[in-house]
Order: sequence, then structure tokens, then C-alpha cells
Amino acid sequence: MSRPSAISWTILLASAVLEAVWATALGLSDGFTRPLPTAVFAVSAALSMAGLGVAVKRIPLGTAYAVWVGIGAALTVGWAMATGVEPASPLKLLFIAGIVGCAAGLKLLPAGNPDAPEAEKFPSPAQTPSV
Repeated sequence: MSRPSAISWTILLASAVLEAVWATALGLSDGFTRPLPTAVFAVSAALSMAGLGVAVKRIPLGTAYAVWVGIGAALTVGWAMATGVEPASPLKLLFIAGIVGCAAGLKLLPAGNPDAPEAEKFPSPAQTPSV
């Protein structure tokens, strides 16, 4: 895996925004009975997953997935609070800020050792200790 680039992180963040779009559209689709929200869900879900797939070529999967879910969830709840669908409270805002802060912290952490041999980055099942 090569070093993450700004483009990879931009794609990941755009995919997280699309996650919030599809989650919101899913709620508005009324069980896929309303055509427009259902179409928005389908398109945004496909684009969100595709972007995540592109981002994990350069960003470790665990980090990318945590950022994607965290930012997507925070935006979904934030939108729900902004539109009055969900009540806002100081504690809820604090916890949402915590999710965003944790996602940002993952971005700030250095990637693994880029000079490590491939076998050290991805141990084979034989090298993985059993539980």
C-alpha cells in the first residue's frame, strides 16, 4: 500500500458526505416506496461505496472505514438536528464533535512503516497467532 495522498483523503471525505446523503435518503424513501428518495439513495450509496473502495487503495482499511462511518454518521445526525427531525442538545453536540475529533485524529496519525516488507504489513494466516 502506498502512502496516502491528499486526493485519497478528499475522496474518502466526499464518500463520507455521500454516506450521509444515502442514509438520509433511505429514511425519506419510506421503505423504498417513494421514487425520488429511493433513486437518491441508490445513486449516492453506489458512489459512496465506490469512493470508499478507491480511498482504501492508499488509506488503511480500518482507518478509512472508521473515518467514513464517523463523518457520515456525524453529518447524518447533524442534518437531522438542523432540519428538526431529531432534537439537538448540548451533550449530543459534544458527542458528535467527539466522533469528528476522533476521525480527524485518525487522519493525523502517521501511516505504518512504509519501508516495512510486504509480509510484515499483511501477515499470512500462518504468522497470525491463534486465539
